[in-house]
Amino acid sequence: MKRIGKFRAVGIAALTLAILAAAVASQALGGSKDTPASAKGLGPLTGLLPRDHLTEESAIQVDLSKETVRLPLYKGEANGQTVWYVLLDASDQGIAHDLGVNYAPKLSNLAIGNPEAVQTVTIDSPSPAQNKFGQALVHFQGAPDFSPTRIADPGPTGFPLAKFQPGAVAGPGYSPFIRIAGSPTVYSAPIVATGDGPFDVVQHTNTGDRVLGIHIAGPQAPGQYQDSWVDLLFVKGFDAGQPIIYISTDAGQPLTSVLERSTYVPALDKAAYNGGDDFLGSARERLFGFVNGQTGADNKESQGFVHLVKDGHASEDASAGNTALIDALRNGGDLLNVFGDFPTLSDPRHAQAYSPLWDAQLGLWTDKAVKQGLNKRQIDEVQVFNLAAARPDLITGINPATGQPAPYGATGVDINCAVIGFTDKAPTANLASPVANSQFPPR
Repeated sequence: MKRIGKFRAVGIAALTLAILAAAVASQALGGSKDTPASAKGLGPLTGLLPRDHLTEESAIQVDLSKETVRLPLYKGEANGQTVWYVLLDASDQGIAHDLGVNYAPKLSNLAIGNPEAVQTVTIDSPSPAQNKFGQALVHFQGAPDFSPTRIADPGPTGFPLAKFQPGAVAGPGYSPFIRIAGSPTVYSAPIVATGDGPFDVVQHTNTGDRVLGIHIAGPQAPGQYQDSWVDLLFVKGFDAGQPIIYISTDAGQPLTSVLERSTYVPALDKAAYNGGDDFLGSARERLFGFVNGQTGADNKESQGFVHLVKDGHASEDASAGNTALIDALRNGGDLLNVFGDFPTLSDPRHAQAYSPLWDAQLGLWTDKAVKQGLNKRQIDEVQVFNLAAARPDLITGINPATGQPAPYGATGVDINCAVIGFTDKAPTANLASPVANSQFPPR
């Protein structure tokens, strides 16, 4: 078993959204009587995702049956320890295209006012004898500690959790966002495993909580290159009305990292900046989550925190052998968040406003919405904005300190989630036009 670290719920509640009980407990958690499977609208659930559905072009494969994305795995070093990382996004368009990762120009703003959010790394300069063909070793300043036990004990209504603890915590100097000394380009390069193996992909004592498999390539044959790779449990969501998949690797708050099965990285908490999105100097893009949406494994309207805890096996370790968990998530048991800008959107302004660092706008359905069954699944950013602007009788924001309703907007939650692709049709345009005063121009 993994050791139990110091990050208990009682010790970190002030830093998170733990105190939501008053808001949720006062409401009946509405569930639909409809019988269609919750998988409706999520695209195919089995087989391999076609490569023309990927935004993360370097992905080796996406297995919809196993809920995993297989990514190239790269070797690094941190404080004398071997580490293993993936490459997901880059702030330079040419470099992103060359590496087959998402182009995210907003990452160039990441360290504004918070230099710890970007880790400066160095790379070796190997001789021809040392490296005929392949990567140079990256030297990180810090790495995550994967040894704590992830705890996600459900509360009386599922969420809020009764007890929680991150399963991975950043060590000194660590951020998943890196800049190579001498270069202005910022990359998302989260470390997902440490050590030289064997790798624990069941209880995750030396791997991230979404790591379900690791393969380290052997000696390379002359003139050939073989990938090392990692299988990561992906996440389902929506953008512009279309089902998408992404991976969650890091978060700036303890509770968020528990729910996301990601690494708690305190340096990200103040990354530029809460509520910014398309404003000057922001590194973030908006994400829309819902505290008390409907629940039920066979409910096509289920969505949100309570749903994840009650229907998504959130308290269990994720592993390839935990087929009950895999099947629950495959059939819609995820948070099913709604994303803002996405790389495939037709308008380049929106496509290039994508960032893997998401600024969560959390919605709290009112008693009226819950009682009338109007707390339905949302799938489009503009529709959510319109709802928040025009129907405060149905949805509000939430005050993280009290769990009570608050003006809708940023809640101080940020998550590093690189998009992988779409499962059905590419998101190209939002499903609605903004209502008056719902967004800041330009639209």
